[in-house]
Amino acid sequence: MAGMTGGMRFIGTVVLAGAALSAAAQDLAGGTETARRALRVCAACHGEGGQSKVAAYPNLAGQQTQYTIQQLKDFRSQTRAESNTQAYMWGVSALLDDETIGSLAEYYAAQKPAPGHAGPPRQLKLGRALFVDGIPSRGVRACAFCHGNGAEGAAGFPRLAGQHAPYLYAQLRTFSTQLRPHGVLMKTEVSRMTDAEMRAVAAYLQSL
Repeated sequence: MAGMTGGMRFIGTVVLAGAALSAAAQDLAGGTETARRALRVCAACHGEGGQSKVAAYPNLAGQQTQYTIQQLKDFRSQTRAESNTQAYMWGVSALLDDETIGSLAEYYAAQKPAPGHAGPPRQLKLGRALFVDGIPSRGVRACAFCHGNGAEGAAGFPRLAGQHAPYLYAQLRTFSTQLRPHGVLMKTEVSRMTDAEMRAVAAYLQSL
């Protein structure tokens, strides 16, 4: 209940703060008025067109439709949590029906992905090796195996290319907790990786 109250207050603040809906929201393909309002709320953290300007919030532009749908439903059922945005995401998603979630996911999937940003060369080299080859000696499979050679994602596996490194690193750490109960494969992978390796692969993915 606290999460829902926080989310509803957040929605009210965002909706009342602006004037007309943005051009992006007006162009939401097949979207209802509810979907357009929801898009306005999403943009407050995830940026116009899903290109987030804040490293703590993920880019949604170009994200796989199926993955976005599943994550919003997980937030709505409160089976996924985020230590810093739980109240908002639980509250906001509680107000979204399946049709609205589908419209939002399709909108973001059609947006141009955020450009990559390079990091320290040595860290990128390690990150690329982890992404392409994994760590066979420890049973860590290559990230590309599920997320695609260009980290573009596929179906239920998310696009990781161009994603904020701090966000990716935080999610890798979160998989070792109860905040993200799904993702059995990821829980196994991160349990066999060092902190430096997680940071390296996050930096590499941000560079794509």
